[in-house]
Amino acid sequence: MSDLEREAASFAVVDLGLVIEPAALAAARRSLDESGLLLLGEVHGVRENPLLIRSLMRAFGLGGLALEWDEDLMPAVSAFLAGEPLADHPLLWFGDGRITAGHLAVLRELAAAGPLSLGLFDGTIGADWDWSARDEAMAQRILAAPALEAGTLVVAGNAHTPTARSDLGLPLGAHLAGGWPGVREIRIRYGGGRFYNNEPRRFHRGTWRRPTRLHEEGGSLLLDLVPRPATFAPLDSFSWEAERYADSARVIKRRPGAAQAHRVFSSVFRSLPSDA
Repeated sequence: MSDLEREAASFAVVDLGLVIEPAALAAARRSLDESGLLLLGEVHGVRENPLLIRSLMRAFGLGGLALEWDEDLMPAVSAFLAGEPLADHPLLWFGDGRITAGHLAVLRELAAAGPLSLGLFDGTIGADWDWSARDEAMAQRILAAPALEAGTLVVAGNAHTPTARSDLGLPLGAHLAGGWPGVREIRIRYGGGRFYNNEPRRFHRGTWRRPTRLHEEGGSLLLDLVPRPATFAPLDSFSWEAERYADSARVIKRRPGAAQAHRVFSSVFRSLPSDA
């Protein structure tokens, strides 16, 4: 059993007690009815992210989940969800926190509970692609997947989920909105704590102390995550991941076609604020 698989087996899959306010519930259901999609913008590397994914999948009865993971991982992840050992792959150790032991634990639970249509929509990028071109390619992979009656949750870093042009260019969400104008974005708003995204980081503490809740504010759908004791993992628990990330980064840079991707990802996340 690999270190990552061992951590996944010990990860506590718990209910975060998500409260969904009526206006937010109606807006999210409209997004699913009109587009079949609901976007979730996260900060990669937060321990609770997979638990929030689980909460939304269960709350809306969704049958599809699309993740910002490299599509080359699909054979390994599919085999893992079918009960086989997790095959090692350099892209499991990318280092920005989009793939964690918690994600694997939640995916296995969701797959065991019933049919799960899983899509991975990141992939190799061209040397001449800019940020918007990568997001367009990700959107095309999502749109090419069969539509599900139960709807699909699309999870990506929150720089990619806005449904309109941003300072970075035309994000994934805007490309999707071009084909499905009714699609909505939920943005996670973190109330504090520590996380690992290429390096140890910390959120500024928020001012709210209400339960974890999905609500509508100023026309936006916000999912407030309130830190609780022992909720955000101590940085020490990421130490083995950080070491493996560093080793894999060196391997990835030597792989044909992956060096450019690593440079783009690293530069993007270094240039964005900590909540992007």
